[in-house]
Amino acid sequence: MTEYVTVSSDAPLSRNGAIHLYGRDAFDGMHRAGRLAAEILDAIVPLMVPGTETRVIDDTIREKMLAGGAVPATLGYRGYTHSSCISINHVVCHGIPSDRVLKDGDIVNVDVTPLLDGWHGDTSRMYLVGDVGLKARRLVEVTYECLMLGIEQAKPGNTMGDVAHVIQRHAEKHRYGVVRDFCGHGVGRLFHDAPEVVHVGRPGTGPELRPGMIFTIEPMINIGRPDVKLLDDGWTAVTRDRSLSAQFEHSIGITEDGCEIFTASPGGLHQPPYA
Repeated sequence: MTEYVTVSSDAPLSRNGAIHLYGRDAFDGMHRAGRLAAEILDAIVPLMVPGTETRVIDDTIREKMLAGGAVPATLGYRGYTHSSCISINHVVCHGIPSDRVLKDGDIVNVDVTPLLDGWHGDTSRMYLVGDVGLKARRLVEVTYECLMLGIEQAKPGNTMGDVAHVIQRHAEKHRYGVVRDFCGHGVGRLFHDAPEVVHVGRPGTGPELRPGMIFTIEPMINIGRPDVKLLDDGWTAVTRDRSLSAQFEHSIGITEDGCEIFTASPGGLHQPPYA
């Protein structure tokens, strides 16, 4: 049975399986952290061109987080040594920044989480590098549509199954695979918290959505099958059939009559192309 616990914004929290319900001050903190995260994703648009090394993007992200008064939540998390995840083409998630150079036609997901005043602003966005093919562009478009359809279902009285179902139905309508191995999650004071936010499911199932819940929705959609595998580095997840994969992510909070998106782009750069 799902347990819900109302918490104050400064209460020490632990991962105990309960869903935390936050108040208005917590939502304000998440808006500040989420805005910084979104501003950073806006700011790296000029770097998403052929010839840029992904480590340069990661360095820029870290500098902007520090300049904004935050620290990268991923830096040192379970031994991870970078300030972002940068996933290219058939990399589903958790791609590690390196000296790899972006190439014409790449599609790229950049995932950032600044920790600002105790709040985690978790978000990711897709970028198109140079001249991207029609099939890849369409995958990116549909993945963004999946995210926003899921957010439309994020309101009191609905369930996580309602969110998952619309994402799965829209992706599979286009004959895409919805990744099962990774999911969204509760967020706030804790980087990863209850509940798990899966992206496949049946309406009316799973935890009920209640005001005060804060979590991410982050569908990972593959052109091919949904199956993934983890590389030997212990982080990078790729499609088993090497088909292209795309992902968008927002952090949101459930209100009395709907939800608030904490990580929307202040510059209106919600989905590519951003020029």
